[in-house]
Amino acid sequence: MRNHSATHLMHKALREVLGDHVAQKGSLVDADKTRFDFTHNAPVTDAQIREIEAKVNAEILENAAAQARVMDIESAKQTGAMMLFGEKYGDTVRVLDIGTSRELCGGTHVQRSGDIGFFKVTAESGVAAGVRRIEAITGANALAYVQQLESTVTQASGTLKSAPTELQSRIDQVLDHVKALEKEVAQLKGKLASSQGDELMAQAMEYKGLKILAARLEGVDAKTLRDTMDKLKDKLKTAVIVLAAVDGDKVQLAAGVTADSLGKVKAGELVNFVAQQVGGKGGGKPDMAMAGGTDASKLTTALASVHAWVAERV
Repeated sequence: MRNHSATHLMHKALREVLGDHVAQKGSLVDADKTRFDFTHNAPVTDAQIREIEAKVNAEILENAAAQARVMDIESAKQTGAMMLFGEKYGDTVRVLDIGTSRELCGGTHVQRSGDIGFFKVTAESGVAAGVRRIEAITGANALAYVQQLESTVTQASGTLKSAPTELQSRIDQVLDHVKALEKEVAQLKGKLASSQGDELMAQAMEYKGLKILAARLEGVDAKTLRDTMDKLKDKLKTAVIVLAAVDGDKVQLAAGVTADSLGKVKAGELVNFVAQQVGGKGGGKPDMAMAGGTDASKLTTALASVHAWVAERV
């Protein structure tokens, strides 16, 4: 009863806040909630939802008596009662007044608007082109919902050592700190990869004037692999390079070929050859390609096979 009566008040509030184009396209009312579909061509904003809630709760606080009248359809039309477009009505209909809402309805309702207790919107979404959906709750369910939200805010405030009213500013501070740390970590990874890259240069093997390097870098991500690859290509001049990084069982691969060697070796073919051995695949441009794999246990063997694969093509 509470949810059904609240649906009538919400329908009226939707039209007042969003416009007269709002029309019911479907609804579901049960003991837990009310779900209302209506015509509207844009998401309902948070501010609009707050306004709709305020209007419905204001009607509840007025505690006006509900009134149901049975009359012929023409008399009902003259009262200005809301009628659903496309709905087939009989010669006799039931006009329900609750608060400032007046609709044709044969369902069960509260005796006074105050019996609804409290109204709270819990969700808003799109269900079809030009059709939005609002879900809401009333009475004890609405109180429990708000108390749960309050509990969540209190717990978050405690974790962040902040007053609930200052929670958003505290979250912003934490996010700024996280971004600064991420930037610092990225810089450190770059320095680590650079130092590893300098050490790896000595491991490059030369074959027919072409330097071949296949190596694993520790503690780096895909971006750092690419950056290190670019630096090694610049330093080794004429080279074919495969770099790998491991995170758990996951493998990240990068292959690079210097411009003067593109006629002999393609990075996309090379990285795919290595990736297939570690349970993955990949590809990319002739001079730079990336791949991933899921079997890190085979990485050492896969990297060892690079020299022979390149030698066959030089």
